[in-house]
Amino acid sequence: MDKLNESQITELLLELTGWEYKKGSITKSYKFKDFKEAFASMTRIAFECEAQNHHPEWENVYNSLTIKLNTHDAGGVTQKDIDLAKKIEFLMTS
Repeated sequence: MDKLNESQITELLLELTGWEYKKGSITKSYKFKDFKEAFASMTRIAFECEAQNHHPEWENVYNSLTIKLNTHDAGGVTQKDIDLAKKIEFLMTS
């Protein structure tokens, strides 16, 4: 999969609320009611990541979750990252 350039990433991120391009990854932070809700959301996301065989860098502290996506094999952000971000958004809003 080909690495996207910065203008392509910027254009595609217009379709994703709250996602930003930072330091070679697309990233978003979420806040939840408590740790249990954050962990449950991480579990839902984990099943989708496994299905896509694409795994994020993420950090969870109590009720917050920060997700960073890039395709290591391509050396940057690819369409695969955009697709996973869209699916994560769907999971977080349904």
